[in-house]
Amino acid sequence: MPERPDVPLAWVERLREVLDVFPECHEETAWTGVRWRVGQATVAHIFGGEDQLFRITFRAEPDEVMAFQHLGAPYFKGEWGGNVVGMLVDDDTDWDELAELLTDSYCIQAPQRLAETVERPSA
Repeated sequence: MPERPDVPLAWVERLREVLDVFPECHEETAWTGVRWRVGQATVAHIFGGEDQLFRITFRAEPDEVMAFQHLGAPYFKGEWGGNVVGMLVDDDTDWDELAELLTDSYCIQAPQRLAETVERPSA
C-alpha cells in the first residue's frame, strides 16, 4: 500500500490562521493528516491520499453539497455523511475561497451559540 504524504506545514499554518480564531475550535492529529473540531464535530480535515494528492473535507449546507458534486474537480462529495464535501488542495488552491468554505463549515458544525459569534461570508 502506498504511503500517504504528510501535509505541507505551510498549508497547515494557513488553515490554522482561519480555523484557530473560531470559538472552541481545536486542532488535532487525525488518523491521517490534521483535523479541526468543535466539540466532537469535525469542521475540517486535511490529508494526503495514497494517490499522493491532498484533500480537505468540510461540511456544507444540503443545497451546496449538490452544487459541489456537480462542479467536479477540484471539488467532490464525501462518501460518508450527507453534508461532507471537499476539495483537492494544491499550489493553485484559492485560499480565500477555502477560508469562506471553512467558515461556513464551522458555523454548520458549531453549537448555535458559538456559530452566532462568527461573521459569515456574504453570499
